[in-house]
Amino acid sequence: MLDLRLYMAQRISAMVMIPLTVGHLAVIVYAIEGGLTTAEILGRTQGSVFWFLFYGSFVLAVSVHAAIGVRVIAHEWLRMKGAWLSALTWTVCLVLLVMGARAVIAVTWI
Repeated sequence: MLDLRLYMAQRISAMVMIPLTVGHLAVIVYAIEGGLTTAEILGRTQGSVFWFLFYGSFVLAVSVHAAIGVRVIAHEWLRMKGAWLSALTWTVCLVLLVMGARAVIAVTWI
């Protein structure tokens, strides 16, 4: 049952990441084409609830997706099992969440 839940969580996180990735790439192209400076970009993103939710959702989806992917690789290649495998999965997820949250807060917080 756990394997099915992890499988579904990874697939759902991938479905969430697809439009967010396209949106992120569109923002990058817009910023480059428009010749925006870092200060101009931060001026548009700081204090914005929209960008906080957009990139916060992105970070959450990536953290879940990547942690489950690392879990599968560690199980298949390193033959990890049980508590060690779960600890690795949670550690990867939490590290990615913290790093991503710090970046999102730095760019969107006032």
